[in-house]
Amino acid sequence: MSKPINLNKVRKARARADKKARADTNTVVFGMTKAEKDHAKRENTRSARDLDGKAAETSPYGANGNPKKP
Repeated sequence: MSKPINLNKVRKARARADKKARADTNTVVFGMTKAEKDHAKRENTRSARDLDGKAAETSPYGANGNPKKP
């Protein structure tokens, strides 16, 4: 005679496996982890700040120094 099984354990194990499979597909679809997103955000703000600091001052009406509106 076979050994009886606990159907609740089987059901819960199947649910965990389904969740794991869905999480794996979402990882592929949505890509980056939270740490990677935070790192990319810090890099983008740092590079934007550096670029703003290196920008040349221009007159409001153009770079050629003409004070009149076009």
